[in-house]
Amino acid sequence: MFESLSDRLQETFKKLRGKGRLTEQDVELALREVRVALLEADVSLKVVRDFINRVRARAVGAEVLESLTPAQQVVKIVHEELVATLGEDFQRIQPAPHPPTIIMLVGLQGSGKTTHAAKLALFLRKQGMRPLMVAADTYRPAAVQQLVTLGKQLNIPVWEEGTAVNPVDICVHAVEHARRMGYTVVILDTAGRLHLNEEMMREVAAIRERVQPHEVFLVADAMTGQEAVRVAQEFHERVGLTGLILTKMDGDARGGAALSIRAVTGVPIKFLGVGEKPDALEPFHPDRLASRILGMGDILTLVEKAQETFDQEQALAMQKKLRAGTFNLEDFLTQLRQIKRMGPLQQILEMIPGFSGLMRQREFAEALDDRQLKRIEAIICSMTPLERRRPEIIDGSRRRRIARGSGTTPAEVNQLLNQFKEMQKVMKHMASGKPPKHLLRMLQ
Repeated sequence: MFESLSDRLQETFKKLRGKGRLTEQDVELALREVRVALLEADVSLKVVRDFINRVRARAVGAEVLESLTPAQQVVKIVHEELVATLGEDFQRIQPAPHPPTIIMLVGLQGSGKTTHAAKLALFLRKQGMRPLMVAADTYRPAAVQQLVTLGKQLNIPVWEEGTAVNPVDICVHAVEHARRMGYTVVILDTAGRLHLNEEMMREVAAIRERVQPHEVFLVADAMTGQEAVRVAQEFHERVGLTGLILTKMDGDARGGAALSIRAVTGVPIKFLGVGEKPDALEPFHPDRLASRILGMGDILTLVEKAQETFDQEQALAMQKKLRAGTFNLEDFLTQLRQIKRMGPLQQILEMIPGFSGLMRQREFAEALDDRQLKRIEAIICSMTPLERRRPEIIDGSRRRRIARGSGTTPAEVNQLLNQFKEMQKVMKHMASGKPPKHLLRMLQ
C-alpha cells in the first residue's frame, strides 16, 4: 500500500535531512520531487497543485528556514497537509436514533461490493451490533448465492428473495423484517454494472428514496486510480454519498485514488479493504495513513489489532512463563499463530516506525516472509509434545524425522532450534531487567 509513493517521499526527505540549514531553493527542489512523486502515484493534478501550494506557503517561512531542525519542520508540514487532503478526522458510522441503522452499498461490478458487505457486517458485529445483510443484487449471476454463502461462513443472517423480485421491494421487506426481529443494522448489497449507466442510477436512486438509508457508501476499487474518482463524483451527484469504502488497497502501490477522492468529491473515506480475509477491513484514520505514507509507522492500529487478537489472560500467563524462563516451543507456536491472525507479516511490520524502509530490502523481506512463518510452523508441528516442551532432547535422528515430516532439511530444523535457544536467552535476560551484554553492544 503506497509503496512507490512512500519510497519516493522518504528518499526526498532523507536528502533534506542531510543539508542542515535549508534555503528557499532547497525547499523548492524538494517540493518539485514531491510533486512528481504524487503525479506518478496517480493523484489528481488539481489535488497535487493545491497540496504543493499549501506546503510551499508554510515551508518557505522564517519559522522553518531559520529553525534548528528545518527538515523535520518540512516533514511535519507535509504530514499535516496530507492529513488535511485525506480528510482530517476518523468518520464513525452514526447509529440511527431508532434502529435499525440502514447502510446502502453502491458501486460498479468487480469493486468488491458483496464481499465488503460481509466484511462490514463482521466489523459492526464486533462493535456490538446485530447486522442483517440484504441480497438486493438480482442481476449479477450468483450474487445472491455469494452473499448467502458468506453469511453462513460468518454466521451472519442474510435476507434474500431470489432474483425474480424487484430489488426495491426486497430492500423494503428486509428493513421491515429487521425492525420486527430487532436487528440494529441493515446492510443493502445493491446491484452494480460493468459501467455507469442510467438504468443502474435510477434503481439505486429508487432504493434510496423508498428505504431512506442513513448511510450510502460507494465501494470503489482503489487500483482503478482516477477512474474511481470519476465514478465517485458521478454517484455523489446522482445518489448522494455519505462515505467511501476503498477496496484492494493492499494491491495498490500508488494510492492515487485515496489521496484524490476525498479532496475531489468532499465525501469522507470510511473504510479501507486491505486483504481477502473477512476481517481485512480497516476504519480509515487520515492521520495514521499519512504517517504510514511518510514511513512513520502506525502504532495505534497495530495496538488495536493486537488487542483484538491476543487474549489478555493468556498474555499474562505467557508473561509469567517468560519471567520464569519456561517459555517453550509450544508457547512459541501459540504466539506465532496469534500473530498470523493479525494479518500478513509485512503489513504488521510496516506499522512499526522505521520498519517500512527495512521491508523494502530484499534480504530483510525474505527473512520475515509469511512463507518463512509457515515453514517454522510446519517444523514445530512435526515435533512431539515432549520435543516442543524440551527441545534439548532433539538429537540427529529426531531432527531427520522432524525434517521429513515438515518437508524441510535437518539443517533448517537445527537453525530453528539454535535461533529459539538464543531467543530464550534474550527473553530471560529481558524479563530480569538486564539485557544480555551482546545485545547492549549491538545497540551502542
